Amino acid sequence: MKNFNYIQFLFDYGTLIVLAGLCCFFSYVTVEEQSTANTTSAEKLVKKIKKDLPKNSNIIVLARQSNEAIEFTETLTSKLSQNKIKVYKTIVGQPADARKAITELGKNRIKLHGIAADKHMANFAKSNLEKLSATYPNLKRAIIFQPENFYWPNFLKRENLLNVMKQISVVAIIAIGMTMIIITAGIDLSVGSLIAFSGVVTALAIQSLGGNNPEIWHLWLGALAGAIVCGLIGMFTGGLVTIFRIPAFIATLGIMFIAKGLAFIFSDSAPVPIDNEAFGWLGRGRTFFGLPNSVILMLGLFFTAHLLMTKTSIGRYIYAVGGNPEAARLSGVPVKWVLVFVYTLTGLLAGLGGVMEASLHITGDPKSGDLVELKVIAAVVVGGTSLAGGQGRILGTLIGAFIIAVINNGMNLTGVESHMQKVIYGSVILVAVLIDQLKIHLMKLKKY
Repeated sequence: MKNFNYIQFLFDYGTLIVLAGLCCFFSYVTVEEQSTANTTSAEKLVKKIKKDLPKNSNIIVLARQSNEAIEFTETLTSKLSQNKIKVYKTIVGQPADARKAITELGKNRIKLHGIAADKHMANFAKSNLEKLSATYPNLKRAIIFQPENFYWPNFLKRENLLNVMKQISVVAIIAIGMTMIIITAGIDLSVGSLIAFSGVVTALAIQSLGGNNPEIWHLWLGALAGAIVCGLIGMFTGGLVTIFRIPAFIATLGIMFIAKGLAFIFSDSAPVPIDNEAFGWLGRGRTFFGLPNSVILMLGLFFTAHLLMTKTSIGRYIYAVGGNPEAARLSGVPVKWVLVFVYTLTGLLAGLGGVMEASLHITGDPKSGDLVELKVIAAVVVGGTSLAGGQGRILGTLIGAFIIAVINNGMNLTGVESHMQKVIYGSVILVAVLIDQLKIHLMKLKKY
């Protein structure tokens, strides 16, 4: 233990520790009273109703419209009927629908003994039943039954965690290519605009091929067109950086404005619709174990990129170019081709991100992708990739992307004001850069 290097440990695993800490923090501050409306809670509620109400009692079942509501109400209705309790009506909808049903029962002068409802409808019934009882005395003695509440963090809800992963998937995928570029000591500011351009090209290609009734193969060809065009733009950017020796910052800044302008010109400054809901498979669909397809694609690409950077010669070349391009050239590394490769790959991934955005919204929107490049760079830097080049890990970028996503999600859940969110977001980036500079300084001191 005497030889244990705590500083190196923090540098190696600090991002993972930060991510775990953020998850714990937002889990703690978002603990709230919860109420479930599913089959299990319905069965427990039936036991309670059976205990408190006699047979042949009249009851109404209410639930707000949701995926779980149908299972909840069907189980309640079926089990109550089996226990000789009359279900006058079952409503799955909005509070107005519930009020209409209760009012109808009051007008018909049918004695109401109980209301079985989920949390939202139960709260509505409590606030409205007294008023209705003044007009309809037959509603006065109705007992409101709802599932037992429990405490659980909103942050750790399954749907929220899936939403975090889904929201960061596009940024994380593009961050794979950005990691490689930054490792070579470069930068790409055009990825946000390429998202918009790819979405517009994809939508226009689908319209051109399939008209108002595109088939599945039209969708695939349109998606390929959007991704490949952006890949070619990335190749062009790589050429500007290598052949013409234009600084990456300037070259990609120019491409950023060009791509964004072309997206608006090609689309006539309006979203381009895609007339086939099947195109939403990538952006909206869920296939394996309830995971969004976009998340599965993200994880698959990160695994592939990790193998590329750790197990192949191109990965070693990328690190060599970032560490010392002249030494890499003298060692036989094709420096120019490596740089063209990373910019081309980043363009392809940005194009794929545009396809995913178009799939999510079923439209190619020229306004999409705004400021995404900053989120991508932030994910890479927070993930531990050095802006000086030569250092960085693909898996670190994945962790960095999740840190950004967790911060954004946590701030939204806790009601942090939007302007303050920007302040916090910027502070996180600055801290990450300062840590990077500290790491470089300590490594220099270590050499001496």
